[in-house]
Amino acid sequence: MERKINSVLNQWKTSPLRQPLLVRGARQVGKTYSVTAFGNANFENMVSVNFEEQPELSECFSEYDTQAIIDRLSIFTKSVIRPGQTLLFLDEIQECPRAITALRYFYEKMPELHIIGAGSLIEFALRSKDFRMPVGRIQNVFMFPLSFDEFLRALGEDKLYAHLNTITLEKQLETIFRDRLESLIRTYLLVGGMPASVNAYANKISMEEIQRQQQGLIRTYGADFAKYASTAKHKYLRQVFDSAPRMVGQRYKYSRVNPDIESKFLKDALNLLCEARCLIKICHSSGAGLPMAAGVNEKKFKVAYLDVGLMQNALGIQSSIALNTPVMAVNAGGVAEQFAAQELLAATDPYAEPGLFFWARDARGSSAEVDYLIHIQGKIFPVEVKAGTTGSLKSMKLFLEKYPDTPFGIRYSMHELSFHDRILSIPLYMIWNTEHLIQNLLKYP
Repeated sequence: MERKINSVLNQWKTSPLRQPLLVRGARQVGKTYSVTAFGNANFENMVSVNFEEQPELSECFSEYDTQAIIDRLSIFTKSVIRPGQTLLFLDEIQECPRAITALRYFYEKMPELHIIGAGSLIEFALRSKDFRMPVGRIQNVFMFPLSFDEFLRALGEDKLYAHLNTITLEKQLETIFRDRLESLIRTYLLVGGMPASVNAYANKISMEEIQRQQQGLIRTYGADFAKYASTAKHKYLRQVFDSAPRMVGQRYKYSRVNPDIESKFLKDALNLLCEARCLIKICHSSGAGLPMAAGVNEKKFKVAYLDVGLMQNALGIQSSIALNTPVMAVNAGGVAEQFAAQELLAATDPYAEPGLFFWARDARGSSAEVDYLIHIQGKIFPVEVKAGTTGSLKSMKLFLEKYPDTPFGIRYSMHELSFHDRILSIPLYMIWNTEHLIQNLLKYP
């Protein structure tokens, strides 16, 4: 599969400022596949260590002598590790926190060695009392499920993807392509962006089997929580994770998870799941300026799920309903908001800590809420995910009035690409191209 991280890895390989790389993301988003393909294509040889499959290899990191570590790994893997020629891949690195710490010493003592670590739920390992993250000595890159444009290419729709890149306000998409893209969007919302599900769909596996596969993956996440958390914490993690799909697009309330559990326990579980990229926290921001995190109100937030396909599976949405119902009508539009969140995250700088924001004005008799705030080229843009081709967009207009320096607002819907009355309408199937569309529009007088 052609993934966006491929270009990131290629740039990292030749960068004069290269540091050991830690690929972070939820389980089965494609970390191992992408790193392995990169290593095989760009190095004389790749030495792969999987701490989950070979826990005994953790003993190779009993001390932080980098040459001793290399010598031990060479013997265990029956491989030659040559700095500058070999990619050393430490997979499931969360199983060996000392290997994460060791990345610092590889940077300091053996900088010519290309080394990548990857794993799921790394944040669980980072929370251990004796662990210290080697800040400033490693680079972090964040990986998510396939975005819709990656999905198109995985299905062999390269020409359709290339054609979408040519669409502008002056050159509209033909109706025949809009129908095709709406069909593909519906399919994506059901299949989701987890590589195993996308690969199964591309190979014409039935939707029923794909949904069973998704159910198995959801159970795998639960098993992971049990492995890395105490029995008490595991209970909270499971309840927060299992309840999240039904709260997408709404203000998050701990009482809706379980009214009998103190919120402080659920809060800790939620924060950990968000750090591990299993859930995405969407924080309220004042929208007054950058960075948006400076204006965050911690008491107001929403959440998004890891993947829209897994979300629909967890909600029990039948494939026949999802494939034959207008996109915006599924789950009262919550699925479309989930999709937008995924697309926005996938389009962010992979080296930056992921984050999403929304804006709201809570006033008696006159509340308003904008689904997302994004920043591009130093400007903040309000975003709403809307159904149909019409709508007052009152909340959007209130935001634009409050912050008149905002260039314009953005509406994501199934409406065709257009610009009117300071609103840029972008169809759902082009969210991934938002930055390019904004840049083109900002060039206009």
